Amino acid sequence: MLHELTERLAGTTGLDASLREVLRAGAALVGARRGLLVLEPADRLGPDTTVGHGLGHADLGTIETVPRGAASYGILLDGAERSNSGDGTGDSAPVTAAATATTATAAATATPVSADTAIAPDAEPQPPTPARPPVDSDEIIHADLPHEPGLDPRHREVAAHLGFDASYALRLTTERTGHLAAAVWLYDEPAEPVERQRHLVGLYGRYAAEHIARQLELSRARSTLAVVAEELLPARLPRVAGVRMAVRHDTGPRGGGDWYDALPLPEGALGLAVGGVTGSGPSAVAAMGRLRASLRAYAVMEGEDPVAVLSDLELLLRLTEPARSATALFAYAEPEQHKLVLAGAGHCPPLIVGDRRIEYIETSLSAPLGMLACWEAPSVEVRPESGETLLLYTDGLLHRTGEPLDRALARLHSAAQSAPRATRDDPDLLADHVLRTVLPDGLDTLDSPEDVVLLAVRFD
Repeated sequence: MLHELTERLAGTTGLDASLREVLRAGAALVGARRGLLVLEPADRLGPDTTVGHGLGHADLGTIETVPRGAASYGILLDGAERSNSGDGTGDSAPVTAAATATTATAAATATPVSADTAIAPDAEPQPPTPARPPVDSDEIIHADLPHEPGLDPRHREVAAHLGFDASYALRLTTERTGHLAAAVWLYDEPAEPVERQRHLVGLYGRYAAEHIARQLELSRARSTLAVVAEELLPARLPRVAGVRMAVRHDTGPRGGGDWYDALPLPEGALGLAVGGVTGSGPSAVAAMGRLRASLRAYAVMEGEDPVAVLSDLELLLRLTEPARSATALFAYAEPEQHKLVLAGAGHCPPLIVGDRRIEYIETSLSAPLGMLACWEAPSVEVRPESGETLLLYTDGLLHRTGEPLDRALARLHSAAQSAPRATRDDPDLLADHVLRTVLPDGLDTLDSPEDVVLLAVRFD
């Protein structure tokens, strides 16, 4: 069973999923029904978070009302913080949990996890035993909370309110990172895990701590990359007479290269751009920043000719980054004349949404930038009516649906068509409506490497 649990943990991706799997597996190993895990890395760089197993948000909030110095997770984490000698192992002086604390020698002397040691924890949790000597701070047992002498009154109240009578807590540490988290499993009746169960959960905890440390590094790297990507995009959309704009952008977990721009141009004109470079990670983000900056320069010089803007961008990409390609769409808007001139390079067709029409504007007749020795593209002129909204987006919006391209485009069209009139009148409301309809699970819950950009431009 232990081998199966470690294999299952190895298959999890993402920090949150890993924490929840550790809780679930630990509950199975120690025979508990509920639990919580408090993530507080020793380096204090975050993220600090708490997840529950069989506990709702309100239950976790109630548990957090127990004074930290009386809560098992607080004792484990704060005790490690005070006693670390700088070697990163987290070994510390014994910490007792009133009269029912017990030692963690099994976990400390355990052999590495393997299929040979993966014995099923078939023993049931045993009734509480009399007081024992103080324990190492890697684990804390409260075997009988209602009758434990010296227990913090609030701790006892919370246990009674949530209906648990015992708990077993284990600190998760690695030699490289120091303490990472503390897991606490809760029993409905007075009980404690037997020696065999504690041995197995100790083995699992050592493996789990290494896995969590790796996921933590990945999570931090992705967060940093997402911040860099956001900083390379416009801090805010400009105010231009005759149009109102809204944008929604989400960077994929691998850090992609999708971008957007809205640039005020001479004589009340407006330059609009969306695009994406191939690849993901830091190099794609850096390339995205370079292309966006270059496009802005070309737009200022010759924005009234979108084909020229994209031709210059293609030449730059081919000369400076020959191994990379990109899709892009540039539109030159004259709001007072209700005129749009667009050109696209292998990019998704924009969608115009109004009371009289909801239709795609075909601009993707050419190849992406960097794919051909000589790039050419036609421009398209559109006359948006008052009250119509132009939706520009990247292919990540379509890919995140998980459907073929034609069905994803039909889904986007249907989403715009289903928007109430009051929603269509507000670009922010329309953008939110489209995202909710096309991606009902939302942006944050989808495990997709794709960036998403949706830029809504309403002509008054």
